[in-house]
Order: sequence, then structure tokens, then C-alpha cells
Amino acid sequence: MKTPFFGWVVVGCAFLVLFLAYGVQYSFGVFLPAMTDELGWQRASLGGAFSLYSLVYTGFSLVSGRLTDSLGPRRVIGLGGVLLGIGIMATSQISAQWQLYFFYGLVAALGMSTAYIPCNMTVVRWFHEKRGLALGVASCGASCGILVMPMLASYIIEHAGWRTGLLVLGAGLFIVINIAAHFMVRSPEVLGLSPDGATASPSSGVPDAVAGADDLPGWTLIEARATITLWMFLFAFAIVLLTVTVPFVHIPNFARDIGLSATGGAFAISITGLFALLGSITLGALSDRIGRKRAMVFALCLQVAAFLIFLGADSAAALYFGAAAFGFFYGGIASLFPAFVGDLFGREHAGAIGGFIFGGAGILGAWGPAVAGYLRDTEGDYRFTFTLCALSALCALLLFLFLPGPRSQSRSRP
Repeated sequence: MKTPFFGWVVVGCAFLVLFLAYGVQYSFGVFLPAMTDELGWQRASLGGAFSLYSLVYTGFSLVSGRLTDSLGPRRVIGLGGVLLGIGIMATSQISAQWQLYFFYGLVAALGMSTAYIPCNMTVVRWFHEKRGLALGVASCGASCGILVMPMLASYIIEHAGWRTGLLVLGAGLFIVINIAAHFMVRSPEVLGLSPDGATASPSSGVPDAVAGADDLPGWTLIEARATITLWMFLFAFAIVLLTVTVPFVHIPNFARDIGLSATGGAFAISITGLFALLGSITLGALSDRIGRKRAMVFALCLQVAAFLIFLGADSAAALYFGAAAFGFFYGGIASLFPAFVGDLFGREHAGAIGGFIFGGAGILGAWGPAVAGYLRDTEGDYRFTFTLCALSALCALLLFLFLPGPRSQSRSRP
């Protein structure tokens, strides 16, 4: 009987880590109404805490990506589980704004920086031919977390309060992520295996099935930074990250603005998670056939459409329709980003390169929730916010549409 390929175990563990990490992260908006009612803080200050969180967790992906390449994902993800769990549990006890910014915006964010890049770039190392599918399955963890965790958080808040909700979720993060991290093996070569779908050529030792950057020694970060491709990719992704967290943080309050209950707002986030699940699998697998760029452009078209729907939403049906479109985009982009990086620059230094792009983009694009909260407080509604988000998404779409591949002559020579 043929032994199952261990790469799928890695995918399963990445799924579990992303399920918890992103499920809890994007439940933050569900906690906001209860926190606002008890603590009396403005939405801009609460949104600012999430912006700091986004800035730190994406920015420190610069470090976590490099550490994943050098130390391996087990140590990096395990440490992240400790920090994320402690940060969320400590947030449950806050009574001052500085505590929210420290425990959530800094400690929890440092832990979160070890989720997306270390998990997905480890999966990149394990797969060639089915890279898009494998990353789609792993990214489904985040999508399923967004589907399940907001409703769970809403239930706990309703019956036990927001502080108990954060305490329970933080403890779960601490325990389960450290268990899953144990099975996150750095690469197939560590176990004497080859990437799935690749058969080594007797003369060259290079996998015959691999095309593009994977048939050469992987680009180093220094070499990649010398290409216009990396910088266009980084800038385009920064625009994506500027807008991608806005619905997760502000949709529950937007739902309240149009007359829905707190449960209705949480349900909108769960719809986003459901369609993100579909987007992860569909666009991840489809990109193996039609190419990453085409799949990426299609996903960004959906993001533009989603913000236009939010702009005109005045009922539950319209809100949920926009959430579905946004979710399909979000799930697709989550699986396409690491696959695109691996295709362009190879898998050898994927952690460092992916971390550099994700981290740099996050530093530039982390301010979306805070700006959205400020505009809501000053304008009185979210219409101007959604208009700016739609225009930003359109700019990102155009940049990805004209993204060139890196040229081999740009590489440094020995």
C-alpha cells in the first residue's frame, strides 16, 4: 500500500494554524460593539489598535520569513502560537487603551506574524505541479476560521461577555498551534522525499515536471530586489492590504448602521468566510491551469465589485451579497499570493522573499482600518470609505495586470 505523501500532512497542519489564527483575527470586529459599549472608546481608536496589529504582524513577516528559511517552521510557528495566545488572553483583561495597543497591537501581532508566511511558504517548498491546489487547501483554513469563529465569538459574547470570549480563544490558540507546529517539516528533502509531482532527471537532478523559476536555483532576496517585478508586486499588494482588512473590522458596525443586529454583522463575516473557502479552492486550483496572473486579476475584479456593492447596501441582502463577493476575492488572494511568489522566484528562498513582499506591503498598507474608522467618525457613514476602497482595488488590479516576470539577466553572477 502506497504511503500518503507527507506534504499533505504539512498542508493539514497549515490549515489548522491558519484556521485558528485568522479566525480569531477576523473576529475582532465582532468584539468591537461590546467593547465600545463597555469601555466607551471611539471607533477610530479601536480601529487604530487593529491597524497597529496589522502593521506589526505584516511588518514582522520580514523576520519570520527569513527565520523560517534558517530555523525551520516548527520553532517559528510554535513561538508564534505562544505569543498570539498570551496576547489575546491578556487583551481580555484590558481597562486602558495602552493595554489594548500593547497586548493586542504588539504581543498578539508578533505571534500572528508567524502564521501566513511560514505556513504557506513551507507548503510552497513541498509542492510543484499541485502548488496552487495545495495552497488553496491550506488557505481554506483561514477561510473556514472566518466562517466559524465570528459566530462562535458572537455566541460566547452574548452568553458570557467579550472578556470570556477572548480568554477562551486565546487559550485555544496557545495549545493547538503548538501541537500543529510539531508536524511542520521544513521541506521534503529533510525526509528524503521530492516535491510532489516532481521526478528528478538522472543527469541533472532537476525535477522534469517543474517549469519557470523552479527549474533553476531559487532567486535570493538580494537578486529579487534588483528586479522591477518584486517592487511592482510589493506596491500592488500594499494597496490590496490597505483595503482587505476594512470589511472584517468595520462590517459589524456598518451592519448596525443600516439597522441590523450584532448577530447580523457577525453573520456577514461568516458569509465572507464561506465564500473565502470557495475562493481558496477554486482560484487556487484554477490558477494551476490558467496562470496566477489571470486568476489574481479576476480576484481583484471581485474586490472592486464587492466595495461597490457595500457602497450602495441598505439592507441585509445587499450586505450579504457584498460579503460573498469580497469573501471569494479574499480566499483567492490568500492562496494566490504565495503560489505567485514561488512561481516567480523559486522555492529555495521563498520564505525570505515572500516575507519581504508581505512585510513591506503590510507596513505601507496597514492603516486601512484606522483611516476607515476616522472617516466614519467624521463623515457619519461609510460611503466615502467604500468609494476609496473601490478605487484602491482598481489600482491594484491594473498593477497586477501589467506585472512583468523577473528577467534572468537581472540576477547577480558569481
